[in-house]
Amino acid sequence: MRTTPAALAVVLLLATGCSGDGSEPDDSDGGRPAGGSPTAAPQPADPAAAAADLDAARSTPVEDSVYPDAGDPGVDALHYDLELAWSPTRRRLDGTATITLRATTDAPRLQLDLGPSLKPRSVTLDGADVPFSHPGKDLVVDAPVTGDQQYELVVTYRGEPAPVPAPTRRADFSVTGMTVTDAGELWTMQEPFGAYTWYPVNDQPADKALYDFTITTDAPFTGVANGELVESVTDKGRTTTRWHLDTPASSYLTTMAVGDYQHSADTTSSGLTIDYWYPRGLPEALPLLRKAPHAVDWVEERLGPYPFSTLGLVVTDAVSAMETQTMVTLGTGDYVLSEPVIMHEIAHQWYGDIVSPSDWRDVWLNEGMTMYLQAGYEADLAGVPVAEELADYAGACRASLPGDGPPGAYNAAGFGASNIYYCPALMWDELRKRVGEDEFWAVARSWLDDNAGTSAGREQLYDHWERATGLELSSFFDSWIMGRTMPEPTAG
Repeated sequence: MRTTPAALAVVLLLATGCSGDGSEPDDSDGGRPAGGSPTAAPQPADPAAAAADLDAARSTPVEDSVYPDAGDPGVDALHYDLELAWSPTRRRLDGTATITLRATTDAPRLQLDLGPSLKPRSVTLDGADVPFSHPGKDLVVDAPVTGDQQYELVVTYRGEPAPVPAPTRRADFSVTGMTVTDAGELWTMQEPFGAYTWYPVNDQPADKALYDFTITTDAPFTGVANGELVESVTDKGRTTTRWHLDTPASSYLTTMAVGDYQHSADTTSSGLTIDYWYPRGLPEALPLLRKAPHAVDWVEERLGPYPFSTLGLVVTDAVSAMETQTMVTLGTGDYVLSEPVIMHEIAHQWYGDIVSPSDWRDVWLNEGMTMYLQAGYEADLAGVPVAEELADYAGACRASLPGDGPPGAYNAAGFGASNIYYCPALMWDELRKRVGEDEFWAVARSWLDDNAGTSAGREQLYDHWERATGLELSSFFDSWIMGRTMPEPTAG
């Protein structure tokens, strides 16, 4: 996620109370498109291939140390198949979530996160109806499960999605999750969590899963999500799009945007197609979006090939930007919709998306590297030494530490402050000076190669750098990540 020294842009939740018991009467058409029921994106025909895909999504969920109320380590979600119908005029979302999951332990029940404004109507487990409750944001499925056994959970639900309070002290936003605009458009940004404001989910970064999305809405609106656009059909005034994400993603990296979008595309020098989705009434966004191929080329020179099969950028009326996996979500405004921000969120596809944090205490691992890359990128654009950019970073780091805490032990109520961005960016520059330019980028790349498709933490990162460089770096990392004062940068 992108930030500025004065106002960063992050997010997330702690839910307010509301409950549901599944007894809401059926008072509508259920949100189905006029042309018939949407279908899920194609799955591999070969059962062995399908099983291999699910194996790639096996995770080791843990209770998050910063936000333990989100997610349940007893659930390892493997695949979400989301059928979503949005009515812009009625402001209602109808959803069916088919979730393939693995129980990580024997337990008398399952628990997922689901926003208080969304009402579950039915729940089945392996095809059988099961009792459930919905106190606050918790969807509790009262059925026993066996550790390491796979299940299929199907949840139907409806309601008006609404964002939830964010644990932040920043002035530029106060909520996170899915937002409905006055025009009936949808967009979402949900860091450190908030995906549960639009689908039932194990909403923690340590649990990566595969995704398929089917989004139906009233034309001329179009639904945009992560991954590859498999199909787009308009029939009887309703448009259905189907999206397939073929690489496991943490829930905070999923996205859904619905609006009256125009589409365009470019290709990078390495042959990657980049798709652009921007509001029909905002044609001036396209020249800015077309900075993306240069940003990809620039990052690839340092971190290696783009790590996914697809890349897109979607523009919403948000006030910030978010590194949603394979489909970067951008807000409007001269600063947010700009080349440095586009580059920052694209760089997150490497640091943050293909390798994600296993615990929110390590969000600095993502943001520090992408801010360091941004400093180099902006320096190249301006034709100045990177040290000039980093001088401003030092001031932001020093100003943030007293009130926001160290990057690796920040105040939980102050998620997204400058400390997690600028201090670790300076740390990476110090490490580059120690090991040299070539070795620095080689090790930064090998970290991604060794951990691709997983969630990881600081201990793994520290061990990786020590093994690769042969240096003892624990005190170095601790001084930057856990220190309450900023170490003095060295010259050079």
